[in-house]
Order: sequence, then C-alpha cells, then structure tokens
Amino acid sequence: MKIQIPKLLLLASLLLWMGCDSIDDKKGRFLLKGNKKMEENDPKTALGFYEEALALDSNFVNAYYNKGMAHMRLNQLEEAIQDFSAAIQKKPDYADAIFQRGLAYLDLGANYNAKEDAVRMVTQSPTEWRSYFLKGLTEEKQKSYPEALQSFQKASELDPKNSDLLVNQATIYFYQKEYESAKSLLVKAEEINPMEPNLHNLRSMILFEEKNYEEALKAVEKAVALDNRQAYFYNNQGLYLLYLNQLEEGLTLINQSLAMDDKNPFALRNKGIYYTLTGKKVEALSFLEELAVSHPEMDLVQEYLTKAKDL
Repeated sequence: MKIQIPKLLLLASLLLWMGCDSIDDKKGRFLLKGNKKMEENDPKTALGFYEEALALDSNFVNAYYNKGMAHMRLNQLEEAIQDFSAAIQKKPDYADAIFQRGLAYLDLGANYNAKEDAVRMVTQSPTEWRSYFLKGLTEEKQKSYPEALQSFQKASELDPKNSDLLVNQATIYFYQKEYESAKSLLVKAEEINPMEPNLHNLRSMILFEEKNYEEALKAVEKAVALDNRQAYFYNNQGLYLLYLNQLEEGLTLINQSLAMDDKNPFALRNKGIYYTLTGKKVEALSFLEELAVSHPEMDLVQEYLTKAKDL
C-alpha cells in the first residue's frame, strides 16, 4: 500500500532543508553563477550575482575581486578600483587584486597610483613576473624607457615563455627607434606564440617607419584577424591605407577606430592627415592645430600641419 505524504509536510521538510543551507554555501553559489556569466561574456548579469554574494557576506574577498573584474570588462574603471581596493583592504597581500588595480589605474591615467601598486607588488611578491611587468608599464607611461626595459627583462627572466613580455621589450626598443633590436625580439616572440596580435601590430608599425607600407598593412591585418576588438589596430590599418593612396578606405577604418575610442589622439591625427591629403584645409587644421598644442611630440603632426597650412 502506497503511503501518501501530506503536501504541507513535504513543504515544511523542504523549507527545513533550505534553512540548513549555510551562508557559505549560498554565497559560494552566487559566486559560481557570476563566474559562469563571466565565461558567457555577460559581465552585467555577473555583477548582480556578485552583489548577492556580498549581501550575504560583506567580507567576501573573492566576490569583491570578481566584481572588480566584471567592472573592468565593462570599462567601468573607477568602480573596478573600488572593488579591488575593498579586496585589498581585507586581504593586504592579495597579489591578483593589487595587479588588476594597478592596470585599472593605468587605464584611468592615474599613473602615480599605478606606480604605488607596482612598488607594493615588487616588495610583496619579488619572484612574481607580474610585479615587474606592472612596474615596466608604469615606467613606460612616464617615458622612462631604460627603466621600463629593465623591468620587462626582469619579468621575462621570471617567465621566459611569456611572449607578451618580449613584445613589451620590443615596444620599448621601437620607442627608442632601435628597430633591429625590436624586430629580433619579435621573431623570438613569434616562435613562442605566433597568434599574439600585438606582435603583428608592432611589426606593422616598424614596417611603416621603414616606409614598407604594403607589408605594414599585411602585418596589421594579421593583428585584426586575431583580435578585432582593438581600436588602435583599425587606426593603424587606416593610416597605412592613406599612405597607399586608398584614402576613402583609410578614412572608413579611422572612423571605425574613433567609434570604438573617440579620445585616441593618433586617430584624430590620422583624420587630419586624410583631410590634408584630400585638400580640405579647414578640416585638416581643425584637427592638426589642436594636436600640435596638446601633443606636440607626436610623429607626423608638425609635418602635416605644415602641409595643411600650405594648401
């Protein structure tokens, strides 16, 4: 004979079971749900789950860190910094949070704060490659190129199979116009990881400086094929097309770059170059004169400002 259990009794048992679910279990599930949404490239929804976890435990360090990462994905830098700072306050030696906060400070233009985090990482984690990588990035921002190169080299010693670190060193050589040294490092980086888009973009920039515009275009097209989310790849592609006299195609890509990042001064410069090449003096000067004041050291600005004035 089958015994019928009253529905109210079943409900009471279920509620009792749910009541036994610990806060740690609940907050852990919210964290996992948020992580799943991050894997699905849905950081907005992930934020909600991390906030639910923090509502249960305001000291949940991992939730603060992951919430910061979600804000980073959404380019909400100030919010990301707040979350990383909360995680660090509760766990002062949290290297992941210090590193990510340093990167966020750099993206926000707060170079002094980023440098403080770099020094903190070097002090707390002297055998961690990211410590010297972050230090190198802050020195690069300050245009302290010899110091940046030393930091990236130290990072490479700690992680010799990291192709990004070789590309960073090559970038410093590029800034110092030591193109052969840069190209040599790019060959080594490509042997480790030929699918690194920044490698191909930097190679394109060297080729452009060497006036090999067709090969420069091919190289940056490889970068775009590997990562189509970088505004500066499209900007470089557009510049090379201008120099190959494919002016309208070049302008389209420069505008695409500006749609992705409307504050990139190099894209604004390239638009000024386009208007100079098409004989539109007023439009060219509207871009180039402002850049000559705000970025007087930028390559090609003075050259094309002179040409625009002579139109």
